[in-house]
Amino acid sequence: MIVISLVLILVAVVLLVLGLAGSSSALLVISIAASLLAAVALVTGARQAAAGRASTQDVAQAGRSAEPVGPAASAGREPGIPPQCTPATVDAGWRQPPGSPVTGLRGRLDDGYDDEPAAQESTADQVALVARLADDVRVVDGRPRYHLDECPHLVGREHEPLPVAEAVELGFTPCGHCTPDTILLSESGRR
Repeated sequence: MIVISLVLILVAVVLLVLGLAGSSSALLVISIAASLLAAVALVTGARQAAAGRASTQDVAQAGRSAEPVGPAASAGREPGIPPQCTPATVDAGWRQPPGSPVTGLRGRLDDGYDDEPAAQESTADQVALVARLADDVRVVDGRPRYHLDECPHLVGREHEPLPVAEAVELGFTPCGHCTPDTILLSESGRR
């Protein structure tokens, strides 16, 4: 459809030039009609491409095994505390959790961001306590870490506030440079 749209645009331009050169209003009207058809073809092609991408993502999503439930799933972690290594399936606006639906968190961390600070080492108990806090942390779109507001890693990067509980739920991990888990827990008196 996109190729058809390009051909129609080319036809519209040729007709426009001929219509202007020959002072033919009929050619100008046909040029406008060809432009409109090109726009319709372009929109149709874009929708078909988006539908194709969505179905590919659905197939990839269906191909992954579901997270186990029951006693085996909660072994080793407190109930209600989400694992930090699985990407969320909810649309959070531009705040995309680390990892893509196709590659997962490990693939995303391994392919990119040489400048990303290491994750802060946190125990399961610390993660459980942090997940209950209402404090805000800062996240950078598509990056795997959450930070305190004064973290040097945020300088020059677009970031936004996010409740730390939501950041943990979305799969973000604490920055090893500004150590948000340690600071937030010490400020809350739950260390």
